[in-house]
Amino acid sequence: MSQLDSATPDPVDERLPWHTAMLFGFQHVLVMAAAPITAVFLVGQAMGFSTEITVPLMSATFLACGLGTLLQSFGPWGIGARLPFVQVPGGAPIVIFLAIAQATDMQTATGAVILTGLFYFLALPFFTRLLRFFPPIVIGTMLLLVAVNLVKIFGGLITGKTDSPQFAASSDILLALATIAAIVLCARLCRGVLRRISVMLGLIIGTLIAAACGAMDISGLNSSTWIALPQLFPFGMPKFDIIASLPLIIFSVVSMTEATGQTLATAEIVGKQGDAHALVPRNIRADALGSLFGGCLGTSLIITSGENIGIVRATGVRSRYVTVAAGILLIIIALIAPLGHFAATLPTPVVAGTAVIVFAIIGAMGINILRGVNLNEHGNLYTLASALAMGLLPIVVPGFYSDFPQHLQIILGNGLAMGTLTAVLVNILFQCVGRTASRRPSPVTATNDQEPR
Repeated sequence: MSQLDSATPDPVDERLPWHTAMLFGFQHVLVMAAAPITAVFLVGQAMGFSTEITVPLMSATFLACGLGTLLQSFGPWGIGARLPFVQVPGGAPIVIFLAIAQATDMQTATGAVILTGLFYFLALPFFTRLLRFFPPIVIGTMLLLVAVNLVKIFGGLITGKTDSPQFAASSDILLALATIAAIVLCARLCRGVLRRISVMLGLIIGTLIAAACGAMDISGLNSSTWIALPQLFPFGMPKFDIIASLPLIIFSVVSMTEATGQTLATAEIVGKQGDAHALVPRNIRADALGSLFGGCLGTSLIITSGENIGIVRATGVRSRYVTVAAGILLIIIALIAPLGHFAATLPTPVVAGTAVIVFAIIGAMGINILRGVNLNEHGNLYTLASALAMGLLPIVVPGFYSDFPQHLQIILGNGLAMGTLTAVLVNILFQCVGRTASRRPSPVTATNDQEPR
């Protein structure tokens, strides 16, 4: 490599003009806005919180997401991967957080978040030793399962609850489909910068359609409060109950697995030089610190969002300074009350429809990674097949493990966790145990066998 080539910075470190970074950062914010809004909405509804509690909690969630995003983007002191990552409250952690809160109280639930954040740091040295068991076949399978799982979750936001009289209302379905169509058309017809913000343009078009149809409620924008200041320990001093916290602590292992796949996939997309595996611990440390901070503000775990991969791949914008801008915007939204109210007024079908296409792009990326895997090889074929079987069953058949003990359902019922764990174990079985004997090609494809790439 020449001296000039070695001095060339990674595309991820490119400093964009501030107005360009803000524009692309705003796109990230719009796409991920559904996560914090939905998280606070679910907690507020389930716990019966008043507006006086919900609004500051919304502010706290946006603030934790913004600070976590800045950590990931800047990566100071080995905390943060220095990749274009945005952090959000994960869907599964919110469900577990609510289960703990309903079984005990909010102080115990926030204490569980803090204990889990500390557990990240304790478990990380042991987890990093397992990174060599994440070859492309495991990463590709993980991305595919991430896409299926998240499309299912956000598809459920479009339809609403099955027991609701408005379940799968045609107006909501059409609004989501119109948003998806607008994104695809913008990606096809626009050029230059406009093509790169096609996701945001599609979301804006979907919002305008919703407004024209009277599907937006902007009454909250008339609030007289302008400044929103999150409160430290809003539910009182946290209670630390190890037994009650176990479900969230167990999930943190799943979260670290997700973070591994997201880090390796994103590093490849942005063309990050060097060993991408070295970035995984930095990512997990930022998730840990973001979760600790979020727990102190009354939120659930604040972790790396899967939308990062889809947005970066869809836009082609690889600079981490875009998510620096997104982090700044999230903090501004957190502190200025009308902006938080405006974010909450974005129609759910529009935001969820945007998320569906972004997450489907993640699935396409997983398929692209799997294209580089020789599935004519006996072990690879069974690794992928078994991982998809164990991963898809709990996703497409809800309640598949409902007769199992509750503590086992946390892992068994998580399709991403089961699929990834199965891929790792079966890959080890074929590649490390009796390696010579296991490398025979599948009888079905023996005539077309090729050498592994």
